[in-house]
Amino acid sequence: MLKNSLNVIIIAVAVIISSYLFSNAFQNRNKSNDTISVTGSGKKDFVSDLIVWSGSFSKKSMTLKDAYAALDSDREKIKSYLSGKGIAPNEMVFSAVNFNKDFETTYNENGTTRQQIFSGFTLTQSVSIQSKEVNKIEELSRQSSELINSGVEFYSTPPEYYYTKLAELKIKMIAEATKDASIRAKSIAENADASLGNLKKSDMGVFQITGQNSSEDFSYGGSFNTQSKNKTANITVRLVYQVN
Repeated sequence: MLKNSLNVIIIAVAVIISSYLFSNAFQNRNKSNDTISVTGSGKKDFVSDLIVWSGSFSKKSMTLKDAYAALDSDREKIKSYLSGKGIAPNEMVFSAVNFNKDFETTYNENGTTRQQIFSGFTLTQSVSIQSKEVNKIEELSRQSSELINSGVEFYSTPPEYYYTKLAELKIKMIAEATKDASIRAKSIAENADASLGNLKKSDMGVFQITGQNSSEDFSYGGSFNTQSKNKTANITVRLVYQVN
């Protein structure tokens, strides 16, 4: 009799404890779901403070020696031209010379290859300039066709624009995006007659740099525009708050 009563008491206590633990777990589960997720954004327009511009030139001759001599002559003309535009010698970076053996292919009447005839050596070299004088180099890139008048076959490439204070800019934008997300979260909570609790999670979105007033699309992995001098940086931050 006593043994049976003791078993009943033990079972009753176990049921009460189990019920309490289950109820507490259920409440905590619901509590963990009482969160709000918001996304804030930061945007900043800025002007590039570094420019990289390059161009290439080439010469062709039947002998390698003559091709090198002609290329050397063009290189000196380019150095003289750039110096006259205010470019210091240490700002001019010339690449290694690249050369190719050229052949002309002749064909038979049926379209098959008859023979390949050597037509000379083509030597090519490039020069690049990196400078913080963005406007000056930008103007120089437009005027470089003047080299053609001196007999140099110079092919200019579009300048590339960069910003040397990108790390500092990114930190400021993260702070701006975080503040924006926090304001959004508080507004949503207030309108729902609730209050924000602790910050549960934060994630930073992709950092994007596009040309100002352009139609560039954002990239999943982040875009980094180098064609525009005037740029716009965008970043997003996602915050998850506990809601009370």
